[in-house]
Amino acid sequence: MNGNIAVRLANVSRAFGTTAAVNGISLDIAKGEIVSLVGHSGCGKSTLLRIISGVETVDSGRVFLDGGEVDGATFVEPEARGVGFVFQDYALFPHLDVRDNILFGLKRRPKAEAAALADDIIDRIGLRHLADRFSHTLSGGEQQRVALARALAPRPAVILMDEPFSNLDQGLRDRVRDDTLSLLRSLDATAIMVTHDPQEALSVGDRVVLMRSGEIVQAGSPYDLHDRPENAYAAEFFCAFNKVPGQWRDGKFETILGSFAVSPGAQATGSATLYIRPRDISVSLDGGDMLARISERVFYGETEQLVLFVEGLETPLRAVVSERLPTGTAEVRISIRPERLAVF
Repeated sequence: MNGNIAVRLANVSRAFGTTAAVNGISLDIAKGEIVSLVGHSGCGKSTLLRIISGVETVDSGRVFLDGGEVDGATFVEPEARGVGFVFQDYALFPHLDVRDNILFGLKRRPKAEAAALADDIIDRIGLRHLADRFSHTLSGGEQQRVALARALAPRPAVILMDEPFSNLDQGLRDRVRDDTLSLLRSLDATAIMVTHDPQEALSVGDRVVLMRSGEIVQAGSPYDLHDRPENAYAAEFFCAFNKVPGQWRDGKFETILGSFAVSPGAQATGSATLYIRPRDISVSLDGGDMLARISERVFYGETEQLVLFVEGLETPLRAVVSERLPTGTAEVRISIRPERLAVF
């Protein structure tokens, strides 16, 4: 096994009754890599996290951590795996102060070593001023930092995070997430984060693993999954596309909006659907390939969404523009940017 691999899942499956929560998943995670596990509720991502931690056991397949097998032919108890876990509700002990919450995760270490590790992580995460406070007196963001500190203090081989920011308000969530990511990178930590939020998955992960029905739909860099989806499910998970019907002809995809050279081109035949991102519709008052009528405008501050009717197209198009059109504009010219189109 490659010495740079922190986590290896080899054809791992786990069922509950007749439901396959995880079905034949194989995945390698490198040391120092941050991976986002993303998908809708019930797709198996949290079960996969629990398998890695040892809370759930596999029905088949094998799990390796830092080169050693921990489930499959042999089983290693959760507390002996060198895994840190940050729960969605943080799971802090209300009767313990911050320092003792962190020390709880170090109870298997000699007392002097535990104290030194706790002090180190308290300083790294900036919790010194909170060390003597009880957890129930802390804000949501402070509780999240304490939970992360407790998971990181033993210097685990991998940190597992299950929806760690979902209990925070949006503005605080963004700041705490950025701080957490910065800390994990400064420690060169290996981390797996479960989320159902597409934007969070793309912004956090060095690699994103999209799951559905217990299986991996697509895995790759955030840019791969957003810009180069391999199927309709992956495309629609990360973006609200415009979908336009059409036909393959002579290696191009023909629609009422025009003919487009889209991969796989010459290998494709028959009917399919063109997927167009709202930002890939260029809008202008005078230059463009076709006329469109504005039926609705929704202002978001930095951007504006336009609902556009094009003659011959049954479903209106949605375009997102950064430059504001004059008040009262009823018609515009539009063009489709061809670089990131997809056909499924």
